Amino acid sequence: MKIKRIVLAGATSGVGKTSITCSIIYALQKKGFSVQPFKVGPDYIDPSYLTTISKNKTYNLDVWLMGQKQVLDSFVSHSNSDISIIEGVMGYYDGFEGNSNYASTHHVASITKSPVILILDASKTARSIGATALGFQKFHRNSRIVGIILNKIGSKKHEILCRDALEKTKLPIVGIIPKNPNLNLESRHLGLISTYDNKILKNKLEKTSKIISESLDVNGIIKILKNPISLSKNKPSTSKKTKVKIAVALDNSFNFYYDDNLNALRRQGASLTFFSPIKDKRIPKCDGLYIGGGFPEILGHNLSKKSNHEKIN
Repeated sequence: MKIKRIVLAGATSGVGKTSITCSIIYALQKKGFSVQPFKVGPDYIDPSYLTTISKNKTYNLDVWLMGQKQVLDSFVSHSNSDISIIEGVMGYYDGFEGNSNYASTHHVASITKSPVILILDASKTARSIGATALGFQKFHRNSRIVGIILNKIGSKKHEILCRDALEKTKLPIVGIIPKNPNLNLESRHLGLISTYDNKILKNKLEKTSKIISESLDVNGIIKILKNPISLSKNKPSTSKKTKVKIAVALDNSFNFYYDDNLNALRRQGASLTFFSPIKDKRIPKCDGLYIGGGFPEILGHNLSKKSNHEKIN
């Protein structure tokens, strides 16, 4: 099965991976492509941004939790759009173990045999950015890096200095994004704020993606996507007859779930019913409760009032 795919990786955390990935999705959709997003590693918030822009559920590719085979199976089985885009995590080679790239963005790129665009923050550098890019390119014998996006460019002169410094890499630059503090997305201690049921944040994300997309070489990115390598697709497992009913808490307080986990429960015969601990008066009749992570402390007052009289049907 041939899947047009690409990985967006960062030299470090905080280089703008999520906003730039959203902008590429936005730009590709404007070109008429449907896009299926993925996120490397154990992350529940960034995927909500990718889902908001693409209108497709984002699936996590977490080697540590899923193993290599399940990562590949999940990627192939969910890649039903024109293009699949994988947003990386942390720095490109940062993995679960300090002395290897295990569970890193590079590891996932290797498993999925994907080309990689490296995002570099140019805000506090000029000629030295050439050394940074060359280091990432040469650090591993097969870096898979095929293009570069420069973020937070301060001026035309700054852009020229960075372009000249990157000539040794012989990699195409497919994005020159000007420095603009108004494009920064809000965050809290665990990273970005979830877009779940947040209309203001969703509107800002849409505007930000549109602005950044105008600084991308979309045709250059599409060129990278041509001639994809084939990946084998396994036969999906059949669902079992329903045995249990599980009530899943889902609202602003609890919304950290992997769709792969929910689908795994369905395949094993579970019937899932979603409810809101904040809004619903009763927990649906069920055999078990599934309460995921989130930020319940932010809505602790509302939850505590509910807990005093909530009942299971």
